[in-house]
Amino acid sequence: MKIRLKENSLRFRLLKSEVDKLVTEGYLEEQTSFINNTLIYAVQSVEAGDQLSANFIGNKIIMHVPKILIKDWAVNSVVGFNAKMPVTATINLSLLLEKDFVCNDESLEDQSDNYINPDKSC
Repeated sequence: MKIRLKENSLRFRLLKSEVDKLVTEGYLEEQTSFINNTLIYAVQSVEAGDQLSANFIGNKIIMHVPKILIKDWAVNSVVGFNAKMPVTATINLSLLLEKDFVCNDESLEDQSDNYINPDKSC
């Protein structure tokens, strides 16, 4: 699972096996360790709603995705889901949850569990 933060946006990209696990088990979690703390980031399916949402409590970011959205996600061609979550009266947090595609450049990372990229370039 990859996480990307930029200003008021949060993006998660999931490998095939991670999409499968999220659909079947309802929860994914990873962490990044620092000297004196750990950042935990997770995706959790929820029963209610029809939009992505997220929260940040302590050292943990959780993106919530309604089960209705991901029910067939592992076997369909839907790339991902997005939403704008109001944080204040004037600020929204942009949320994006998507499948992670193989990059068509010469990346050195293992991409054997990525989805086939429908585009010719990244």
